Amino acid sequence: MAPTTSTFEYQRIEVADGVSLNAAVVGSGTPIVLLHGFPQTHLMWRHVAADLAHDHTVICPDLRGYGDSDKPVETDGTVYAKRTMAADVVALAGALGHDRFALAGHDRGALVAFRAGLDHPDRITHLASLDVLPTLDMWEVLHGVGAAVGFHLYLMAQPPGLPEQMIAASPDVFFGHFLDIWTNGPQAIPADVRTAYLDACRGAVPSIVADYRASAGIDIEHDKADRAAGNQLKMPVTVLQQDWGAFLGFDAAALWGSWASDLEHRTVTSGHFMAEEKPSEIAEALRTLLSR
Repeated sequence: MAPTTSTFEYQRIEVADGVSLNAAVVGSGTPIVLLHGFPQTHLMWRHVAADLAHDHTVICPDLRGYGDSDKPVETDGTVYAKRTMAADVVALAGALGHDRFALAGHDRGALVAFRAGLDHPDRITHLASLDVLPTLDMWEVLHGVGAAVGFHLYLMAQPPGLPEQMIAASPDVFFGHFLDIWTNGPQAIPADVRTAYLDACRGAVPSIVADYRASAGIDIEHDKADRAAGNQLKMPVTVLQQDWGAFLGFDAAALWGSWASDLEHRTVTSGHFMAEEKPSEIAEALRTLLSR
């Protein structure tokens, strides 16, 4: 997939039976894995990764179902469960020689990172989440007409067939809509990167929908089980997000605080694609996290 970052080494690594991830690796030092969001690929981290690579080994995979990674068929809800995708990430890091690593995720990648932190606390040293709430909390705060901001969540939660057909009928309009409205500055996503995102999404409609469908089903079950058991993230956690609480009427810091005792929560002034809009600010926040 073009464009690529010339200083990155690209590897294809098997992480599960019949599933390999495309991963860009750069730098040397203590490892950090960066997980992309929707509707993007590992390219969203191009600036932040180049910055962090001065003193860290930075690993930027395409998630299962996205970009140039494999896209297994959704035979049941477990195929794109965040538990499964988190296991992919742990296997990827292990294959690259890292038994313990820091993990940062944006959007969908942040949900994978959250699940990895709960399921694999012995592997994750630090965790950062950019612009999401945990899945269970996300569904609980959406109500009334304000929930229209998340219309895509409800569309892709439908049973197989209808959402895939509707999105595939006009994929560039659908995915491009989010690239347009979720950024405060269009220049943050230049034309070649935008084209790469749209090309990648156009070829991954079933797997992207399956990822979202899992978050309306099995992912909720896993979050409920952890909440009932009182499980929390045991590592230092940084959360950066827009002030959606003011719009939808919830206390984001309090919601995150129920999951993480060692928490730094900050609201940002950038749009959703903060790693591309303000990469220096995000890189500095990650370095601060890693120093805790």
